[in-house]
Amino acid sequence: MPAPVLLPPTSYDYVTVHKVQGTTITAASDILAAEEPLEIRLGFGPTGQREHRTLAITMRTPGHDFELAAGFLLTEGIISRRQELHGILYCPDVEKEEERENVVRAELASTVSVALPRLERHFYTSSSCGVCGKTSVEAVHAAACPVLPTDGPYVAADLLHQLPERLRAQQELFEQTGGLHAAALFSPEGELLLLREDVGRHNALDKVIGAALLQEWLPLHRHVLLVSGRVSFELVQKAAVAGIAVLAAVGAPSSLAVQAAHNFGLTVCGFLRQGRYNIYSHPWRIVGRTAGL
Repeated sequence: MPAPVLLPPTSYDYVTVHKVQGTTITAASDILAAEEPLEIRLGFGPTGQREHRTLAITMRTPGHDFELAAGFLLTEGIISRRQELHGILYCPDVEKEEERENVVRAELASTVSVALPRLERHFYTSSSCGVCGKTSVEAVHAAACPVLPTDGPYVAADLLHQLPERLRAQQELFEQTGGLHAAALFSPEGELLLLREDVGRHNALDKVIGAALLQEWLPLHRHVLLVSGRVSFELVQKAAVAGIAVLAAVGAPSSLAVQAAHNFGLTVCGFLRQGRYNIYSHPWRIVGRTAGL
């Protein structure tokens, strides 16, 4: 199993708290997951006519910022493959010291066409709800995702029970703070391949997908995704864009998430804890279960 993900010191903060036990109050040091804004800027256009625009501001846990930006660009439909992304860097021309390493710029290939009206709505994301600009029901249902494989992957029903423990064993920062979400990629045999943590579950997933994009692993047709919290429509959409066909979660899915999973051909399992879970869509990928599903 891979070594724990090493997170930078900026991923957490030390604070003084007062712990209460019964009527006894004592001062102690505690560790909190850091949350800071990340501004994602975009460079695009033909050579000699490049433009730079702010694409999004997201509240995230510092660390793996380039992966987060790359994953966001892919799952929001700005790019569709690694070759459309020339590179990502921290902006050196920030105006304030607190913006240093909190502003990144993604440079797109000169051949990539960018829809300016779409950029002008200036995505704003939070650590809890994702892209708050996604308020149009039509836009949600029209989200374009690739067709997922219809020949697998097949995952053993009892294997899914083991994944949360394997995830927790590698969650370095969660063990210290208890305040982070995680997203992890596993092989169908249960090998942990990639893990990222963040205060936002959508950010954790974008970091995973961005890392896979930068390593040219996409599409992730033969991978299983595990997320530590609940499953929203946005997580289902992001997983489908990356080609992930099996999504398991410790928490519950929303009704729109399940509807989208049915439409995309994605298998969703929820409430994966204490030796049980529910399969909400496309159960044929989970093998070794009771017949008749």
